[in-house]
Amino acid sequence: MANVRVERTEDGGFRATNARGAEVRIGGAEDGVFTPVELLLAAVGGCNIVTVEPLTAKRGHRLVRLAMTVQAEKVEPSKLGPVTVTYDVELPSEDAGEVFRAVAERVHEKYCTVSRSLQEGTEVRLEVPESD
Repeated sequence: MANVRVERTEDGGFRATNARGAEVRIGGAEDGVFTPVELLLAAVGGCNIVTVEPLTAKRGHRLVRLAMTVQAEKVEPSKLGPVTVTYDVELPSEDAGEVFRAVAERVHEKYCTVSRSLQEGTEVRLEVPESD
């Protein structure tokens, strides 16, 4: 089960933490923090890239450079349009390109939990404590 805690900090900002002690600052458009939408895009990119890299290397093609840009525009005030993942790679050889493309497509279609959850419309449930 995945689990994070999001809470307001003493300085009025917000932070998300996990059980392993990692944290990320969350806020609006101010410097030094991620917006919630940026975190969603980072999750899509992170899920893809941390899966693509070892699978490509396992097939004998350690990529010289592996990065990506993930972007989306709001189509309504509180709704994103399509999310686009654009890889930026430097291949060690020509035949590595074929392997990389096959792995990246397979990861996108079958193995990235975040992308698949967005595409399939995972339900989000709300639990609000009852008043006393």
